Amino acid sequence: MSSNMTEGILPGVDKRRKLRQWRNVKDHFTRFSVGLGGYSVIGALALIFIFLFIEVAPLLRSADISHKVSYDVPGAGEDMTLVSAVERHREVGVRMSASGRVVFFDPDSGEIKSEHFLNIDSNRTVTSFNRAEERTGLVAYGLDNGTAIVVRHDYDITYPDDQRLVTPKLDFSLGEEPVTVDSNGEALEVLAIQEGSRGTAIAGYTADGRLLLVIYSTRTNFMTGEVSVNRNAYEVEAPGAAVTGILIDNSMQRMYVGDEEGYVHYYDISVPSQASLQDSTRVTTDGNYVSSMAFLLGTVSIIVGGSDGSVSQWFLVRDEENKRNLTKIRSFEPHGAAVNLITAEHARKGFATADVDGTMKLHYATSERTLLTKQISDVPLTAIGMSPRNDSFIAVDSANQLHYYDLRNPHPQVSLRALWGKIWYEGRGEDSYTWQSSSATDEFESKFSLVPMTVGTIKAAFYAMLFAVPLAIMGAIYTAYFMSPRMRALVKPLLEIMEALPTVILGFLAGLWLAPFIENNLPSVFSILIVMPLAMLAFAFFWSWIRPRVSHIIPDGWEGALLIPVAIAAGWACVSISPFIEIWFFDGSMRQWLTDTGYTYDQRNALVVGIAMGFAVIPTIFSIAEDAIFTVPKHLTQGSLALGATPWQTMTKVVLLTASPGIFSAIMIGLGRAVGETMIVLMATGNSPVINFNIFEGMRTLSANIAVEMGETAVGSTHYRILYLSGLVLFALTFFVNTIAELVRQNLRRRYASL
Repeated sequence: MSSNMTEGILPGVDKRRKLRQWRNVKDHFTRFSVGLGGYSVIGALALIFIFLFIEVAPLLRSADISHKVSYDVPGAGEDMTLVSAVERHREVGVRMSASGRVVFFDPDSGEIKSEHFLNIDSNRTVTSFNRAEERTGLVAYGLDNGTAIVVRHDYDITYPDDQRLVTPKLDFSLGEEPVTVDSNGEALEVLAIQEGSRGTAIAGYTADGRLLLVIYSTRTNFMTGEVSVNRNAYEVEAPGAAVTGILIDNSMQRMYVGDEEGYVHYYDISVPSQASLQDSTRVTTDGNYVSSMAFLLGTVSIIVGGSDGSVSQWFLVRDEENKRNLTKIRSFEPHGAAVNLITAEHARKGFATADVDGTMKLHYATSERTLLTKQISDVPLTAIGMSPRNDSFIAVDSANQLHYYDLRNPHPQVSLRALWGKIWYEGRGEDSYTWQSSSATDEFESKFSLVPMTVGTIKAAFYAMLFAVPLAIMGAIYTAYFMSPRMRALVKPLLEIMEALPTVILGFLAGLWLAPFIENNLPSVFSILIVMPLAMLAFAFFWSWIRPRVSHIIPDGWEGALLIPVAIAAGWACVSISPFIEIWFFDGSMRQWLTDTGYTYDQRNALVVGIAMGFAVIPTIFSIAEDAIFTVPKHLTQGSLALGATPWQTMTKVVLLTASPGIFSAIMIGLGRAVGETMIVLMATGNSPVINFNIFEGMRTLSANIAVEMGETAVGSTHYRILYLSGLVLFALTFFVNTIAELVRQNLRRRYASL
């Protein structure tokens, strides 16, 4: 008997043991799979962050240089080097000396390729020298008899046998003979030259203290090719102190004169015959003088170096009386000795300065950075030539030693201040947050502030959530708790199908249909906010009165369907009376009325984006929130009702508190969707990078900015990497929001877990 019982029990024990073992295997496999999935998500996020950071990291590097070679200047002599430069392919360099000797050479070896001598009489002495904007290659020698020689170093590039050949040359736009600047024959102690649409302008300060402005225009005989030069000379009121530097802008409308008392004087020379002093501004500390002046690219800003070692940027700003005043924009890291040399970059707003101790500093104007400090020589530098591609430079010192350096400075425009602070850009009346990555001119000052797009992202998400959250949460409450099961089975899938609607379609409809419709029926939008709730309240009152009579026709939980025609009728009524509201209250046009009251109205604005993106976000919030409310344990709701609470009291005091972690998660996931949305904001905002929360104006978001500009930027450029930085900022923003949301959700779960 005992043996039979044992034989019957053992198979059952073995079977249960095998089931437990198999269950443990499945538990371990599930735990491993879930853990692996979680770690994979974290790993994927980490890889995204690493990839973005790798693309952004080069922005963090400062400039660096490496010494290539030093040697005696080509064509060495006792005369001082006035110009050193290298052409864009770094195959030919040029040296122009005080004696009028011009030497083209190989910058790597110093081997002379060609040599030229300017037509300077042996009895004449060079008393001054200046160069026009760096990229033009135009220079002028001032002589002791009031004349000047104007010459340009240039290069012809050909490709014989598919091999690049750089042929240097000199161009004499005003002829090889000296041109007269001072008819009285006085020595030109300070000189300035610039070339513009009106010809070539030369300004000179003579030994007897006169300030002259001469405009040269040329005419070429079509038949003979002979060039004739027309000269118009004007005498301008000179400052009281001795002049140390003169600059003329390339529009030939403004002239700046620095003096030995530390002032810069601004002259309006737009009408040369009426040239007049407009403003005088001290630019150095007391007891110091203007030791060097130069234009930045575009000749809008001037960089002033002082005998006190100061380096500062100035340009003209209009005051309240519409008068231009020379205004200090920013200062840079000073030198330890007097600044004797300033050289601007050819294609950016960067520049190099040097002092009498042989120290060179590399600066960038917009980002207000001093990128590099290097002791080049123990004696003063007399010339610095930046490569047009900003990848090398040649420096020559007073001992006629040439120093050739490689330069790496790809992203000088970037700094924390340039990205996130207010910057005073050229031509602006004040500092501002501005994004403008390209322009039609070579002198363009790039503006890379990320503030407008960050604010635009927050603005778009705010108005989308303002529209979506009340509708989605209230809809979820009604659907999960008050709606009949049969009606819920119809409504919930329909709303979840909305989530599959491509956002490009929503953006298309918002931009091409909704935006014009709202513009033409603007009063209806606001009247709906008033009329529709009142209509629903009126219907609710009517329903409470009529319900006992029709309860056998319309069962509980289907009342919401009766509101559909009410909502449609209220909306139709608001649109129909919109023209009359405009006539009665807004003089026929609400848009014009808004403009007159100081509110800008753009057709594609935050209101349109809020509605369109709200429709994209509603299904996400609704679905998660509805599930959270519907899954609240029934014993909680039934217990509350059994204790005498009404359904609404049960909803507000029990259900919502229990479901609050899920509802909060739904809102945060919807917010993440709104922050990262691209196509709707791309097509319905106008993409204007402005900073405001005006519901009637558009915006540009980080995601839309990436979509708009990534296709047109050069790979590896500063613009390209800043767009990746925008993606990193967007990634960090959503990560931060989601982290805070998870902390809040966990706190809510702990608080209401006891219900």
